[in-house]
Amino acid sequence: MAVGGANLRIVLLSGPICSGKSALVRLLEKKHGAKIIKTRDLILKRAPRTKPERKSLQRAGQKLDRADGGAWVGEALQRTIDSSATGRTPKGLYVVDSVRILGQIEAIRRAYGAEVHHIHLTATEDELRKRYDDRSRADDEAVEYDDLKRNQTERKIESLAEVADIVVSTDRCSEEAVLVRATALLNLYPRSNDALVDVLIGGQFGSEGKGNIVGHIAPEYGLLVRVGGPNAGHQVYAEPKPEKYYHLPSGTQRAPNAKLLLGPGAVIYPKKLLAEIVEHKINTERLTIDPRAMIITDADREEEEERFGSISSTAQGVGIASARKMTGRSDYKDKKAAFLARDCEDLQPFLGSARQLLADAIVAGQRILLEGTQGTGLSLHHGDYPHVTTRDTTVSGCLADAGIAPSNVRKIIMVCRTYPIRVGGPSGPMAHEVNMEEIHRRSGIPLEELEKNERTTTTDRPRRIAEFDWLQFRDSVQLNGPTDIALTFVDYFDVKNRKAYRDVLP
Repeated sequence: MAVGGANLRIVLLSGPICSGKSALVRLLEKKHGAKIIKTRDLILKRAPRTKPERKSLQRAGQKLDRADGGAWVGEALQRTIDSSATGRTPKGLYVVDSVRILGQIEAIRRAYGAEVHHIHLTATEDELRKRYDDRSRADDEAVEYDDLKRNQTERKIESLAEVADIVVSTDRCSEEAVLVRATALLNLYPRSNDALVDVLIGGQFGSEGKGNIVGHIAPEYGLLVRVGGPNAGHQVYAEPKPEKYYHLPSGTQRAPNAKLLLGPGAVIYPKKLLAEIVEHKINTERLTIDPRAMIITDADREEEEERFGSISSTAQGVGIASARKMTGRSDYKDKKAAFLARDCEDLQPFLGSARQLLADAIVAGQRILLEGTQGTGLSLHHGDYPHVTTRDTTVSGCLADAGIAPSNVRKIIMVCRTYPIRVGGPSGPMAHEVNMEEIHRRSGIPLEELEKNERTTTTDRPRRIAEFDWLQFRDSVQLNGPTDIALTFVDYFDVKNRKAYRDVLP
């Protein structure tokens, strides 16, 4: 009868000398937090007079196997798992390095059933001999390879491949490739149907109030991901003054235990990001920046101000930097046309793989919030060109920027304003524009308050405002396929709506 829990995984590792078991164990421990049970240590504990060299360990292990048919390994494994569980359902990844006979495998399978995964590593005889010779020269090991192969258990070790769940030939792939093949069996990489990601995007032209929505729901998530660049500032209500985020996810303070990620499609101005990191007291354990994220230079910002002022660009350098990432590939070695996060010395402590972090979160069952910036109407592909931004701001674009598969999406939240806005100046058309005086008349909100609040977070420019556009809303729904709509600025209908809260039933 199996005694393992649903979150328990046991790996039995077998294979001849120098087949790559130690390398796989090391990677399983480093990348997946595996707890390692070494039969070498078990032998020395049960037979303390055994010399800690390979031939003596072989002989002592055979003696233990003859005594109980190999059950001693399973008993030691169970003691380790039970001590870790401390009264709770056992969980975690345990690796037995290594099993040597069929009896050891059968005893553990009887105890833990489907939780057991047997991986057998192998290689050609020539490759095994070469590896051993290289290692023995480095370690001054006196025992010849042929002497070890004469051991009765070692001679039969390859027969365990017949009962293994997976057999990996290590002479045909790297250590990392062996890890991928082995862990695919263990479901340590996310499956396509693990829908744990919620995506939040703007349905109009930005400034829909995405920051406040993110701040409200962020505590529900274990990983917060942001895409885009500092040309979009998100604001979250706080006292005595609002929190402003230009790079970091807007839930940074509201969800202090959540990990933070800037994906490979992010565009970063290091000075501004480092200031945010200091302001919000973010450490390297919490924030990960993908090495492929693009860096904005001061020269990018100057060029953008000069070239794109005519379309009311925020002139943060995002467009120039993004263009350089696409067109500067041939000059990358000279660092003239491309500059990635991996090239920025100040960001080195925060660098890490977005793909690995996302995979680990999904495997662990953590909920993930992907926060888009700007709005659907500003999409490079779907907006009113040339009055657009430099990326695709739809759900599809955000997923691509973060490196998340569409099938991982659970929910899509589209945020819309009662009265959409655009940046003041020649920033593009909106249907049925109105002025702040009209919003004041309809809502009862003081005009001075409206004029103070309706300024852009990044550039502090006054905004243009318009009636709700049902045609534009229809297009955004078709492009994003939202499961939820968050409607903001309902006080613009009537200031009394500010007092509307969810009723608490007795």
